[in-house]
Amino acid sequence: MSTCAALIVAAGRGQRFGGNLPKQYAPLKGERLLRRTLRAFCGHPAINRVVVAIHPDDAGIFAELAQGFPNVTAVNGGATRQDSVRLGLEALSSAAPDLVLIHDGARPMVSARLIASVIEGLRASDGIVPAVAVIDTLKRVSGREIGETVSRDNLVRAQTPQGFRFPIILTAHRALAGEALTDDAAVMERAGHRVATVPGDEANIKVTTMDDLASLTASLSETRIGQGFDVHRFGPGDSVMLCGLKVPHTHGLVGHSDADVALHAATDAILGAFGAGDIGQHFPPSDEKWRGASSDRFLRHAYELLRERGGVLTHLDLTIICERPKVGPHRAAMVSAIARILDVEEHRVSVKATTTEGLGFTGRQEGIAAQAVATVRL
Repeated sequence: MSTCAALIVAAGRGQRFGGNLPKQYAPLKGERLLRRTLRAFCGHPAINRVVVAIHPDDAGIFAELAQGFPNVTAVNGGATRQDSVRLGLEALSSAAPDLVLIHDGARPMVSARLIASVIEGLRASDGIVPAVAVIDTLKRVSGREIGETVSRDNLVRAQTPQGFRFPIILTAHRALAGEALTDDAAVMERAGHRVATVPGDEANIKVTTMDDLASLTASLSETRIGQGFDVHRFGPGDSVMLCGLKVPHTHGLVGHSDADVALHAATDAILGAFGAGDIGQHFPPSDEKWRGASSDRFLRHAYELLRERGGVLTHLDLTIICERPKVGPHRAAMVSAIARILDVEEHRVSVKATTTEGLGFTGRQEGIAAQAVATVRL
């Protein structure tokens, strides 16, 4: 059975990326890009060993992110990518694996399927490159002017991991050191070897700029919707709490807290969007410490839990159902109040009102109902 090692190239400075750290150490959903890359290879059953070519200045941060991966070894890279690959291959030479996969550290979304496909391709070839078809029209330019349109026929975009028979790629890199070729397939080609392709993966994005990272982050987001519904009956009083505002009325609302039916529905909607139960679980009516409590505390708590789980509130849509009091005159202030509670832009909050045309308990003016829909991105 063939042995296969992975060489991850992560010694670059990423000048086009910007930021305080090289791109391979940038966080993606709370996990550094390079750690995600390591996890993909260390978790693959066909990979026996992983070597990572890093910049000497990054030894500390690399040691931190590589914790938990016992089969990973770091080696100092060189001034160019080609130098780093050669040094990484030399570090593997004592183990002499049959195959090696060479991968960019800033391609964190490499799939197990693609890794397996490259390895399988090496059964019939000395080198394999994942390739993705070019679909955009290509133009050759001089300055800002178009000189000609270039045919897309037989053109592909090369990805990594690029796979090779280890002795052949090591010999090629040794012979062509200093040539500054752009990828390892080019080294093989220059050395006179033929390289084949397997289908690449559009999701296997290489992060080069901040925009790339933003696009990748968005692609990993999951949109969820939660709904909430609440009812409170009228009782003695001269005002009701709605959306955090005290609204004058001939009656009050009865409840264990301040009975803000709208904020209670909104709280349940946010909690429901990420499976965190309901308002009664977090603030039991049997607990005296919540008697008369301001409901903005409930809503803020639900939102903070969402944010702790990496969530973002995209939109909150509230509908208040009652005959009286009239909501229209207070609608703008209600939107502003909820936006302040959640510390979000007002355009992310909607407050509407309707009646039941005199039907049911709201039609008989026995109480107020509210329903809410929260859209969140996780």
